Amino acid sequence: MKVIDKFDGKNILIWGFGREGQSTKHFLTRCCKPAKVEVFEGKRDGIDEDAFDYIIKSPGIVMEEDHPKYTSQTEIFLAAYRDQVIGVTGTKGKSTTSTMLHHVLSHCTDKKVILLGNIGEPCLDYYDEVDENTVIVFEMSCHQLAHASTSPHVAVFLNLYEEHLDYYKTFDKYFAAKSNVTKYQKPGDFFFVGENVPEIETAACKRVLRFADTPEYQLKVLGKHNHYNANVAFLIATQCYGADPEKVKESLAAFDGLAHRLQFVGEKDGIRFYDDSISTIPNATIQALGAIPEAKTVLIGGMDRGINYDVLIAFIREHSEYLYIFSYDSGKRIYDQVSGPENCIYIPTLEEAVKKAKEITPKGCAVVLSPASASYGYFKNFEQRGEMFQAYAGLV
Repeated sequence: MKVIDKFDGKNILIWGFGREGQSTKHFLTRCCKPAKVEVFEGKRDGIDEDAFDYIIKSPGIVMEEDHPKYTSQTEIFLAAYRDQVIGVTGTKGKSTTSTMLHHVLSHCTDKKVILLGNIGEPCLDYYDEVDENTVIVFEMSCHQLAHASTSPHVAVFLNLYEEHLDYYKTFDKYFAAKSNVTKYQKPGDFFFVGENVPEIETAACKRVLRFADTPEYQLKVLGKHNHYNANVAFLIATQCYGADPEKVKESLAAFDGLAHRLQFVGEKDGIRFYDDSISTIPNATIQALGAIPEAKTVLIGGMDRGINYDVLIAFIREHSEYLYIFSYDSGKRIYDQVSGPENCIYIPTLEEAVKKAKEITPKGCAVVLSPASASYGYFKNFEQRGEMFQAYAGLV
């Protein structure tokens, strides 16, 4: 009996109808034989739970407790294919690491490799494409993991910093959601975990990843942190899938990186522009400034989710060599807390901030969009924010 046979003849509600909710409806039509499928986009108290056998919740909808009627795309997919899944989570670096892994395994093994999940590809879109020779690289957000009761065969927890406190309210709850990536692993599974991640009980074979011990790789992508991400890909490819170490290194050297992640997007009037729109936490912005050659002006700010910006504020106070332009709600909060340096400016919108950056950045230097904040409320997503940055700079 297949895992999904339980949906046959059942009444199913899809709670949330964004990209993943629409994918879920398509999956149920394509792969299952439910009696009824309905869609609901309101609050939980508007759901008649007695009318449905299963309720498939979209990630990002707040629900405090687990409930037997509620499930998710992630849980359905892991229940069927967890033995073939590499799950990658962490506050930062998970998109780059997942993409590196997909790139390396595709070039250095004979496996069919699929990249899906939080990277923008709903997992159930690929449900019927998995065969016994398939390896799935699954980028897993905290929202996708929050109510999971199954963990992948290979789990990666890269790092942990404050994030999504608007959703989880406390750091402990955020950590607990991400911890599900390994919580239900079994003996014979693998767990790769960053040294700043608190202890988690796991049955898997565990390897702690220490930033200071990271080897230097030949990479096109910028930043010391990307050597850490590359090392994760190297270890998994060689230790879990038997890939040839030299071929893996060659594959990593050919990796071009992600759009909107430390991406050089062009030069205009002697000023270089870098799009790091995927940056949503303070540490990512600090790393960007350390990675980009001749970085001079950085654009910071977006949705204020209540995270702690002390580390970025301390950096700004200590690094007067940069020009800082703040925008939107989080930018205003940081600007007010920094309080007064001449190299700090508050400008309400990204369009105005880019215009100002072009005026004040010396020729031969770089302007970096690295917001340390989410895009929501001002842009559809971080991709649109990056695209608008490039448009305002006159590069597209």
